[in-house]
Amino acid sequence: MTFRRWLKHKRIWLYSKIVRDSGSPESVARGWAIGMFIGCTVPFGAQLVVSVPLAIFMKASKVGAVVGTFITNHFTIFFIYPAQVWVGSRLAGGSLGYAQIKEVMGRVVEEQSWDSLLALGGELTAAFFIGGFVLALVCTPVTYFAVLRSVRLHRARRGRRENALRDSPGT
Repeated sequence: MTFRRWLKHKRIWLYSKIVRDSGSPESVARGWAIGMFIGCTVPFGAQLVVSVPLAIFMKASKVGAVVGTFITNHFTIFFIYPAQVWVGSRLAGGSLGYAQIKEVMGRVVEEQSWDSLLALGGELTAAFFIGGFVLALVCTPVTYFAVLRSVRLHRARRGRRENALRDSPGT
């Protein structure tokens, strides 16, 4: 399978997960936004422990909350984590360089533990959370409104199709 076909398949899978969720459009969008927020702010490995209870508490889609955390996965964290630490370092007035951050974050990704994250020191740990929060501030509202729009459009199209089939002669 070519990369383009694989990517198209994954986009279709993701779209069907979003629009076929049985909750209200707002609940579905809220779940995905929770997942996105947690995926950006909470380190890999603890995301589901935070996102699912939060989705239950906020009466949001649990599927969306889980799949939304996948913004940080085994492929994207090599790009996202160093970038968010670099942004966080700049906002906090730090002097961490991107190459330095990438090397250190690579070790965290390999070990995938809280201890490895906390062993980075206060400046890098603070930069991680500050940068993640900034990323979440950008991605969370975009996710909420994009999912809300997608679910509403899908359900409207489905409703029109069902009405057309019901109203057509010969059925």
